[in-house]
Amino acid sequence: MAEKEEVKLLSLWALPFGHRVEIALKLKGVPYDYLEQDLRNKSPLLLQMNPVHKQVPVFVHNGRPIAESLVILEYIDETWTQYPILPRDPYDRAMARFWAKFVDEKIVSAGLKSVVKAEKGREAAIEETQQLMKLLEKELVGKDFFGGERVGFLDLVAGSMIPMSLMMLWEGMGVDVIPKEKFPEFHRWMNNLLEVEAVKECLPPREKHIEHMMEYAERYK
Repeated sequence: MAEKEEVKLLSLWALPFGHRVEIALKLKGVPYDYLEQDLRNKSPLLLQMNPVHKQVPVFVHNGRPIAESLVILEYIDETWTQYPILPRDPYDRAMARFWAKFVDEKIVSAGLKSVVKAEKGREAAIEETQQLMKLLEKELVGKDFFGGERVGFLDLVAGSMIPMSLMMLWEGMGVDVIPKEKFPEFHRWMNNLLEVEAVKECLPPREKHIEHMMEYAERYK
């Protein structure tokens, strides 16, 4: 790699998709400039760097922008080879990608449905979320992290989305969707993850984040 590189991340303080990118950069020791964005008043830089979706996060490496957090993570892993976050084995790598998509598409969708006002609708959404979480939790048996002995690709995806986002929403609602007694492996993993320095550095202010997630829930309804 060249000695002088320009690495920028355009994101939002509460955005889980941005958090996973930041954690990856910190794990790899890659210096970067963080540029906070206001999505209600999108900056010319954001519109220039992501004219297709006009959303964050956007990762900019030496002037070349990349959008979509999972794509960004893979780019970072291929560009800076220290501390690999994706498994080297092709099958394990495919499985990490599979479960990452499962989190972003299935678990997030079910988890957000838990904000519905109708009690029966909420109960059904919580049940669906728990069934999906049970499937994911099986991937943790016998391991400290999804990545094995250290944080990997799926840890970044699941960590940014569940304990760092959905659980803030559920706490604000006063609902314990994934209680410790029913999901011991998940809670063991979460405790391990939240002790990792790179993760701790990316945690948003708790009360502010809960308030933000509750405001998001109102819009989602």
